[in-house]
Amino acid sequence: MNKYLMILSLLVFACKTKTAPVSESTEAQKQSVVKAYVSASEVKKNLSFLASNELKGRESGTEGINSAAKYIENIFKNNGVKPYFKTYFDTLTNFEKPTYNVVGMVEGNDPNLKDEFIVVGAHYDHIGEGKPVDGDAIANGANDNASGSAAVIEFAKYFGNHKTNKRSILFVLFSAEEKGLLGSKHLAEKLKSENFNLYTMVNFEMIGVPMQREELTYITGYKESNMAEKMNEYAGEEVTGFLPKAKEYNLFKRSDNYPFYEVFKVPSQTICTFDFTNFEYYHHVDDETEKMDFQHMATVINKMVPVLEKMANSSEKEIKMNTP
Repeated sequence: MNKYLMILSLLVFACKTKTAPVSESTEAQKQSVVKAYVSASEVKKNLSFLASNELKGRESGTEGINSAAKYIENIFKNNGVKPYFKTYFDTLTNFEKPTYNVVGMVEGNDPNLKDEFIVVGAHYDHIGEGKPVDGDAIANGANDNASGSAAVIEFAKYFGNHKTNKRSILFVLFSAEEKGLLGSKHLAEKLKSENFNLYTMVNFEMIGVPMQREELTYITGYKESNMAEKMNEYAGEEVTGFLPKAKEYNLFKRSDNYPFYEVFKVPSQTICTFDFTNFEYYHHVDDETEKMDFQHMATVINKMVPVLEKMANSSEKEIKMNTP
């Protein structure tokens, strides 16, 4: 998430009170019935690379994030995900240094619905360096947002290999989110100028550790649309819910969903598990791979695969903005 949350999260941690955590047996039971589209080890592999010291915190415009872009490009190429533009790299026009969104597409298999698009995204940049701790200054950004990026990579792999989507899906890893949502602003405006037919946009942000609550995830802008309701219906269980803190701090406007909402005026929201009590390393050099819960991440991804599939395959546009 972008820099505006740093002060907010520190304030909350200074005076937080935790809600009762889900018991281990309950969590294990939930995970045991999830269809395994991806394993925890597969999720760990990609997140570990993105959050490695070699990438030096993935700051936009650096060699580190460029290495991450090439890594994602290779995964897309090897899993049937085609470039939407001439290449996978969408160069930002609103940032002073060369940096890229990575944009792949899986075309829909229905002749009537394939011209409608769903965007599934996450930002893959981070802040580069932070305040040193024990000589370590690299802000690896494992939770923020290698975790969301790893999820989008797995979604792209699934649909790229299975081609089960009637609508077309863009899988986007955004750069320069930490600079003010610049990557998503650039892409939303670019697509709008090309008369892109956007149905809805789903963004994934900070899903690396489970919440201290009953819900698996929460969705920002909960009351803006019926997306949460439809996701839960598609899943056959409550996979996402409402977090009061998200509304209090207006997280709906703090991640890469928001430019798509502003430009297209369609449901565009973020799925997250950072609940202000469960992770104290926001924009901190200790946001490291070893602090991630990969079984939890795999559970989120595995439960969201059929949700996205049903979203892509509904005969009508069922996700709609709520009227005031």
